[in-house]
Amino acid sequence: MIEIKPQRSQERALLIGLEKDGISKWDLRDSLDELRELANSAGAHVVDTVTQKLQKPTAPFYIGKGKAELIKESFQGQQVTSVIFDNELSPAQGRNLENLFSRKVLDRTQLILDIFAQRARSREGRLQIELAQLQYLLPRLTRMWTHLSRQTGGIGTRGPGETQLEVDRRRVQERIARLERDLEEVRKHRAVQRRGRKRHQWPVAAVVGYTNAGKSTLMNLLTGAGLVAEDRLFATLDPTTRSLTLPNKQRVLLTDTVGFLRKLPHTLIESFKATLEEVVEADLLIHVVDLSHPRLDEHMTAVDAVIKEIGAYGKQTLVIFNKIDAVTDRGMVQAHLEKFPGSVAISARTGEGVDELIPALQNTLSTWRLRCRYRVPQSESALLAEVHRVGHVLELRYEGEFVELVAHVPPQLEQKLAPYLVPATNSTPPTA
Repeated sequence: MIEIKPQRSQERALLIGLEKDGISKWDLRDSLDELRELANSAGAHVVDTVTQKLQKPTAPFYIGKGKAELIKESFQGQQVTSVIFDNELSPAQGRNLENLFSRKVLDRTQLILDIFAQRARSREGRLQIELAQLQYLLPRLTRMWTHLSRQTGGIGTRGPGETQLEVDRRRVQERIARLERDLEEVRKHRAVQRRGRKRHQWPVAAVVGYTNAGKSTLMNLLTGAGLVAEDRLFATLDPTTRSLTLPNKQRVLLTDTVGFLRKLPHTLIESFKATLEEVVEADLLIHVVDLSHPRLDEHMTAVDAVIKEIGAYGKQTLVIFNKIDAVTDRGMVQAHLEKFPGSVAISARTGEGVDELIPALQNTLSTWRLRCRYRVPQSESALLAEVHRVGHVLELRYEGEFVELVAHVPPQLEQKLAPYLVPATNSTPPTA
């Protein structure tokens, strides 16, 4: 006999935001709109949104206690099962709110972690999201410890007077350490793969952008990668690399990456370093922007902030404004193209504008076809670090007080390196 399992009823969520000093009501509305998208992406139905204006969050409940009591009274009529806050809650705030509401209480960070946990498919992705969840959980064990295993492992596993909470905390710390070791192996494996690519001297372009900007759709259009491309946040978590041969016979490797987000949890950035290293090690960034989104400028700023945080700032970047098929004002399209010289406007869904994208990509990559030799004093450590960050180092050798390197460098770095260029016709490097 086949057992039919009942479908899990959809969670009904209430969203809560705080209009505090330095945050306008418009910024709060935009942030809550995005929180609604995140909740829907996680599978919840948002029944209502509540805001409160305060100078700063309160220590016990984040919002005022009176407001919290009013919210509690509204639960029965709305059949609320979950309460989601737009900002991260402290462990004490989360514990107090759950005791008061008798409902599941989440913050934005937990919601994003839950979405990542749903979408992670590869072993690497699952390792990274588990690490992020445990790092978030550790300081909150006082509130959440009842959800963990009670088996202590038998006699001799506990210290004298050690409480169950301390046992759980130690278990989590041990698991975090194990995950970090496993992810270090992943990073080493990725480094080996990158070295193999560099031997072919093919430039690597990382496709970055705000979540749901159309990165996977663009990859499918250019390479036929067959990636999942859905109209929802964080449809892609695991990076995919595909080869593209341009009309001028230049071969480039395109790497799809996880979408970025405003208020992206720092624990998530730390945990996904193995994946985000694909961005750090890329020769070129292709920044895909959803031109049809009303907050595209904020999205671009958020992406730039994450790129800076992971140490990939300053790289040569090709900006691609996507989804022009959803834009009725063509004047706005032209205005953004003029604001970002060298950018391209396309529709990855319909293919419109691709005839302009391919030449733009060829022109941007043309600098990587020329290799130059430089002899730089080791005292120029900042310049050497910039070469490694935004250039493509092919050979490296230390000689006394100098570093000899062969590299492809983008145009903005050529002028800085000009004094250290070794002429191709000179068989012996010049002395400095």
